[in-house]
Amino acid sequence: IMGAAILLMTATVVNVEFILGNLGNGFIAVANIMDWVKRRKLSAVDQLLTVLAISRITLLWSLYILKSTFSMVPNFEVAIPSTRLTNLVWIISNHFNIWLATILSIFYFLKIGNFSNSIFYYLRWRFKKVVLVALLVSLVLLFIDIFVTNIHINIWKDEFKANVSYSYKLKIFLQVSRLLVVTNTMFACVPFVVSMIMFFLLIFSLWKNLKMMKHIAQSSQNASTTAHINALKTVVAFLLLYIIFILSLFAHVWSYDFEEKKYFIFFCLVGMFALPSLHSYILILGNSKLRQISLLVLSLLKCKIQGCESLGPWHTRGDTFT
Repeated sequence: IMGAAILLMTATVVNVEFILGNLGNGFIAVANIMDWVKRRKLSAVDQLLTVLAISRITLLWSLYILKSTFSMVPNFEVAIPSTRLTNLVWIISNHFNIWLATILSIFYFLKIGNFSNSIFYYLRWRFKKVVLVALLVSLVLLFIDIFVTNIHINIWKDEFKANVSYSYKLKIFLQVSRLLVVTNTMFACVPFVVSMIMFFLLIFSLWKNLKMMKHIAQSSQNASTTAHINALKTVVAFLLLYIIFILSLFAHVWSYDFEEKKYFIFFCLVGMFALPSLHSYILILGNSKLRQISLLVLSLLKCKIQGCESLGPWHTRGDTFT
C-alpha cells in the first residue's frame, strides 16, 4: 500500500509539472507573440524568451514520451526507430533549452554588468553578433552530437541483428541509453560552463557596484543593485535546476540496476521535469512585462469566476501590456 501511494504521489507530481510547464511556457510564447503582432517589433530578450519557451514545450513533450517508453518493457523491434526519433527530438529540444538559457545569461551580464573594459563595451554594443556567434557554435556542436548519437544507435542496431537472447538485448539497450545520456551531457558542458562564468562575473560586478556606493546617487545605486540581484536570481535558478535535471537524468538511466527501480524512476522524473516547468515561472516573475500581463490574466480569470461586470482600472493597464 505504501509503495502504491508513493508511486501515485510522484506520478501526480510529474503530471502536474508537465501541465504547469506547458501552461507557463505557453503563456510566455503567446504573450510575446501577441505583443509582436500588435507592435510589429519584439525586443531581443523577448525574442530569446519566446524561442526558449517553445523549445521547453518540445522538451517537456519529448520527456513525457521518453518516460512512457522507459516505463514499459522495451519492444526491440520498435525500440530502434523510436529511440532514434525520440532521441533526435530530445537532443534538439534540450540543446536549445540550455543554449538559449545560456544566451539569456549572457544578455543579463552585458545589459546589467558594470565593467570599465573596452572588450565588455564592444560586446555590449554588438550583442546581436554575440548571439549569432553563440548560435553558430551551438549548431556546430548540435550536428556533432547528432552524428555521434547516430553512430551509437547504428552500432546498437547491428548488435540486434545477431541471434541473441532477450536479456542480452535488454543489457545492450540500457548500455546504449546510458551512453546517449553521457554523450548529450558532455555536449551540454560548454553552455553550462559559460552560464557559470556569467554568474561569477555578475557577482563580481555586483560587488564592484556595492563598493562604489559612496560615490553614486542612492536611487541609481539601488536600481542597479536590484537589477543585478534579479539577474543573479534567474541565472542561479537556471544553474541549480539544470544540475538537478542532469543528476536526475543520470540517476534515471542507472536506476534499472536497482530492485525498487519503479519508485526511484518516478523520483528522478520529478527532478527532470522541474527545469522546463519551474524555470518558466521564474522567468515570468523576473520580467516586468510578463509579470504584469500574468497579473492581468489572473485578474480576468478571477473576475470571470466571480461574474464581475467591469474590470475597472485593468482596462487601461491591459493596453500597456498586450
